[in-house]
Amino acid sequence: MIKYRALFRIRFIHTLQYRSAAIAGMVTQFVWGMMEILAFHAFYQTDPTAFPMHFQQTVSYVWMQQAFLSLFMLWFFENEIFESITSGSIAYELARPMDIYHRWFCQSIANRSAKAVLRCLPIFAIAFLLPAPYRLVLPPTITTLFLFILSLLLSLGVVVSVSQLIYISTFYTLSSIGVRVVVGAIGEFLAGGIVPLPFFPQPFRQIAEVLPFAAMQNVPLRIYSGDLQGTDIFRSLLLQIFWLIVLFAFGKWWLKKALKRVVVQGG
Repeated sequence: MIKYRALFRIRFIHTLQYRSAAIAGMVTQFVWGMMEILAFHAFYQTDPTAFPMHFQQTVSYVWMQQAFLSLFMLWFFENEIFESITSGSIAYELARPMDIYHRWFCQSIANRSAKAVLRCLPIFAIAFLLPAPYRLVLPPTITTLFLFILSLLLSLGVVVSVSQLIYISTFYTLSSIGVRVVVGAIGEFLAGGIVPLPFFPQPFRQIAEVLPFAAMQNVPLRIYSGDLQGTDIFRSLLLQIFWLIVLFAFGKWWLKKALKRVVVQGG
């Protein structure tokens, strides 16, 4: 564990150095979030009772989504990992005394976490000061906040586990572009990245809520906004734990199988 903690610290500090990119990303996310909230507000003005979430819940959902976007986005990948597979430098990775799956997993979590730390605080500082009903509000209880943090960590694990499968698929395709585009588009939609899952029509919503994508941003954001309450929270947390275990175990098995057919030429 010591070596993985060291790797996490190195990657985390390294990513924190890119402050200019973080500022640009923060401004983009704030503007996009405000535009999205205004678009929702226009629809809510027509008939607020026609929507499954209160407007304030939707506002909190959008702001928290933008603040922690780097933790949720399925289209963010480590180009270094793709390059190591396609160029053959994966041989150096295999020679190191570290499990390659755990190394990639730790590296991805560190980079995503550092990006989130750089961007979320300025967004919070502005979103909490906006006038009602556009401001971000705190959850009703400390327990809800704790469950949100727990769900956020589980969500990060699920997102990284799915990303691991994209990396491993490159051993078979050699070009990751197609898989990245398809998984990124479908995953973002089914995870509630475009609109929250409660807005989906039945029975499509019931199907979407049991898929692994629903264990991503959908659960923590709905917990924070207050849309998930009572036993629904614990069912959603169990769903996250289930998909995290399944995806993590499948990824390790698939990588082990893929490495058996790796052939590195040159020298």
